[in-house]
Amino acid sequence: MIKQHIQKKLEKYVRKYFAKYPDIKLIVVTGSVGKTSTKVAIATVLSEKFRVRLHEGNHNTQMSAPLAMLGIEYPQNIKSYWQWLAVFKAARLRIKEPADVDVIIQELGTDMVGEVPHFGTYLVPYISVVTAVSPEHMEFFHNIDAVAREELAAANFSRLAIINRDDIDGSYSRFLTNSNVDTYGTSASAEYYYMSENYTPENGYDGKFIAPEWESPLQVNIKTIGEHMIRPAVAAGAVAIKLGMSQADIAAGIKKFHPLPGRMNILRGDKESIIIDDTYNSSPLAAGSALRVLYQMMVPQRIAVLGSMNELGETSAEEHKRLGELCDPFQLAWVVTVGDEAEKYLAPAAKTKGCQVRSFKTAIEAGSFVHSVLDEGAAVLFKGSQGDIFLEEAVKIILHSTVEESELVRQSPAWIEKKTAFFSENS
Repeated sequence: MIKQHIQKKLEKYVRKYFAKYPDIKLIVVTGSVGKTSTKVAIATVLSEKFRVRLHEGNHNTQMSAPLAMLGIEYPQNIKSYWQWLAVFKAARLRIKEPADVDVIIQELGTDMVGEVPHFGTYLVPYISVVTAVSPEHMEFFHNIDAVAREELAAANFSRLAIINRDDIDGSYSRFLTNSNVDTYGTSASAEYYYMSENYTPENGYDGKFIAPEWESPLQVNIKTIGEHMIRPAVAAGAVAIKLGMSQADIAAGIKKFHPLPGRMNILRGDKESIIIDDTYNSSPLAAGSALRVLYQMMVPQRIAVLGSMNELGETSAEEHKRLGELCDPFQLAWVVTVGDEAEKYLAPAAKTKGCQVRSFKTAIEAGSFVHSVLDEGAAVLFKGSQGDIFLEEAVKIILHSTVEESELVRQSPAWIEKKTAFFSENS
């Protein structure tokens, strides 16, 4: 009851805030994967013209999202009566003070059915961006139609929706009731799309951003790797166009966008190797995309370190098997798995394909093995989930320099303490 009371008060403050400042544009981002990269890309581009509020962390739950939109820090002790009183006071002051932003960008997360639709009970976003529909939290959603209905709900309570044409099956349009919908992607089937003309791992993509509002395309560089990592920049460009930004400002903003830690980030490894650090989280769609990027690397040796994909429920066995079947023995010197689900289902499928496979319980064991078989100039993909996988700790063993450890995910003192306890228990 206390939690519900707090939630209602927070939602009331958000309603009052947007009622007082109707000119502030709320941009929300939903989707199975790619939300954080997309919201950061949007913020990076819009910051060329507007005052932008963005919480770069994952303050995207029912309790934390209202505070992120108001620019108020989430209390450290959520059971503290006095800390919540301070939060409510800060919310009232935020409503009374002059507006300090033009645009608010908010990620909306979901762990179970109904959470995204609930945001629509108190929010009317100017634009919603939907990044993908793919298996997630399947222990609660059970089937992909339920995921699609959940993630696309934001499109229905927004004034305008911009939807990823490449990673959302067109059949899910049956869940849309909002007719004001545009699409983005890296294929010409979308209204807003990017046509790559040249690519190098060092400089990313050179190509053209194409939009229906423009007579001629925009030549722009996107410094990232992997076609799926272009799409956040395209989404940002589409949002910027809807907000009236110029080609010059959009190009300048896209040029500043770069991958976040643990999300297809290129790091220098030992023996002049290339590390693809994609350790923040893992899902079937994202893991398959990351593997395809690894296959494109022109190197003498490729190694894929694949951790268990969490929160897949009853679909876990099949999804891990499918990922194992994507492992190509002609492309990979080794497939290294971490975690029980990957060992039970991914590893056998990769072995059946003809791959050399080694399975480990912890990331540290996997990192030590990769270091022992690493060739000069190799490329190593690390793709894993958060809970009990922590492949960023395997990356540390391969890094060229400890200085680059600061670019890894989950390196705060609290996370280090949690991971130290985990590895001590499982060593």
